[in-house]
Amino acid sequence: MTSIRVAADLTRADIPGLCADLADMLRHRREGTVVCDVRAVTRPDVVTVEALARLRLTARRHGRTLVVEGAGPQLRGLIGLLGLAEPLGQPEQREEPVGVEEVVDARDPPA
Repeated sequence: MTSIRVAADLTRADIPGLCADLADMLRHRREGTVVCDVRAVTRPDVVTVEALARLRLTARRHGRTLVVEGAGPQLRGLIGLLGLAEPLGQPEQREEPVGVEEVVDARDPPA
């Protein structure tokens, strides 16, 4: 497993260096998941999500999967709003329906 941290004060100019650091780490490792620790991010914005997306792309280029760890509710919401929850390894925060069956009412007209 490889770990990388995203700083709280991340700027767009920091993203290429962050991706280059990850690429350097991955060149020396054979396999495993990349864990991206975002616990320090308290005020996420679109730059944060861009960094995560580009880190994921860097990981994929090296045959790895990126999983985001420590995301707060604001970051999870922003990731979901931008439609990136699944690609960034963020599970959806809802329960699966259990025991749901479609009931046919005899009074319904035929289809």
